[in-house]
Amino acid sequence: MARMTFIDRDGTRREVEAKNGLSVLEIAHENDIDLEGACEGSLACATCHVIVEPEWAPKLAQPTEDEEDMLDLAYGLEKTSRLGCQIVMNDELDGLVVRVPK
Repeated sequence: MARMTFIDRDGTRREVEAKNGLSVLEIAHENDIDLEGACEGSLACATCHVIVEPEWAPKLAQPTEDEEDMLDLAYGLEKTSRLGCQIVMNDELDGLVVRVPK
């Protein structure tokens, strides 16, 4: 099973198990990480906005136009911002690190 790390709003790092096939949003919810996901992963909001650590960004698939449109609504947008519902864990992402924006 893969692992990933969430960096919370206060800078606390939390490494968790990350099952392949689950989204970062689902992994956050399974591990009581404070990541809202108001639309429940249907790509209709930006409440699961995460900031991917720069070294991991190139390993992700490019965001779709729909994801980019939703990201335009996110607060605290950064160059490596993504929606947690659109990042699906796989073996290549073992060790992924994301920050939950303030």
